[in-house]
Amino acid sequence: MNILIYGDSDTSPALRHEIPVAIGDPFLYLEADGRRAVLTNALEETRIADAAPDVERLMMDALGRDELIAAGHSSLEIAQELCRRAAAALSISEAVVPSEFPLGIADRLRDSGLTLTVDDEPFTERRRHKTATELAGIRRAADAAMRALEESSRLLREAEIKGDELWTSGERLTSEAVRARIRRVCGDLGAPVPADIMVKPMGPNPRIGHYPGLGPLPAHTPILIDLWPRDEESGCWADMTRTFVRGEISDQIAQLHEIVMDAHERSCGAVRPGITGVQLYGIACDVIEAAGHPTQRTKQAGEPLREGFYASLGHGVGLRIHEGPPLGRTGTAPLIPGDVIAIEPGVVVRSIGGTRVEDLLIVTEDGAENLTAGFPHSLRLDD
Repeated sequence: MNILIYGDSDTSPALRHEIPVAIGDPFLYLEADGRRAVLTNALEETRIADAAPDVERLMMDALGRDELIAAGHSSLEIAQELCRRAAAALSISEAVVPSEFPLGIADRLRDSGLTLTVDDEPFTERRRHKTATELAGIRRAADAAMRALEESSRLLREAEIKGDELWTSGERLTSEAVRARIRRVCGDLGAPVPADIMVKPMGPNPRIGHYPGLGPLPAHTPILIDLWPRDEESGCWADMTRTFVRGEISDQIAQLHEIVMDAHERSCGAVRPGITGVQLYGIACDVIEAAGHPTQRTKQAGEPLREGFYASLGHGVGLRIHEGPPLGRTGTAPLIPGDVIAIEPGVVVRSIGGTRVEDLLIVTEDGAENLTAGFPHSLRLDD
């Protein structure tokens, strides 16, 4: 199968998997009949050679860039024509491309007689087979996540309770302050996190989904911290969530957390090559439905679910924070060794609140390794 990928290797996971170095300007990757090549220039030639020495480098100058400039073509027209010439240099007459392949370049290639087929599946499958470099980066990012959670949980544990609020150093402790501390810790460890990581209360009528959390943090109420660091060296992500309570834990929240942990432990314990994402999701649903809470399996078709186990069980993690394999109702692909998956069951009851936990697992030849199990899952900050 011939393939073409066009993009920059900082934001294109398909390209970063093939060329493991962050290059901010877009370029073309080609693969045909066992040959691997990139269309590049003198600015990036050495970096690509160092990162992927087995990949041929097709230089723009050698393919006629100077003559195209002299003829008065625009930079966009030159880029499109050089991609056509690079494909011709490898005798590519048909190729598979990912869905984000630029339409302008696709049109130029098709006008020249090249047949392109858009199919994301081959590129997703390639990325599921993690390289040693990618796995090392995921481990570093997971370690950074645990270090940041240690620091953020310390902030909560040491906060003073004044009524229903948390205070520190004479000020209310806020989501923003905890998030800033997490970002500093992860950044110092070479695995920065985005600005919208979650530090949010999960009391009655909680803001669900990807709401990051704003303002003062309450006492006696679940506080969810969900963070996803990205290792700078490899471009790979980690993902991890814990829920904490500073102060009194109600019986209702404690019971919800027990249900979540039962679903979590059963799902994590079942991870192995060959099992599918939907089967893992079903294990969690069995526990949560038996406790009387709705899931995506039990809701009415067409009805948005905003409580109970309202989301999927999780997702793959790698060069994207959310990638294959899916761990929900569409997760029909069997897991394979090298898959990295985030398992994150949670339950919300609108009148009470909710809890969620998330761990990151690598699928091994005979089971799984949990990269984040070393951090406690307890609601209590002193456990």
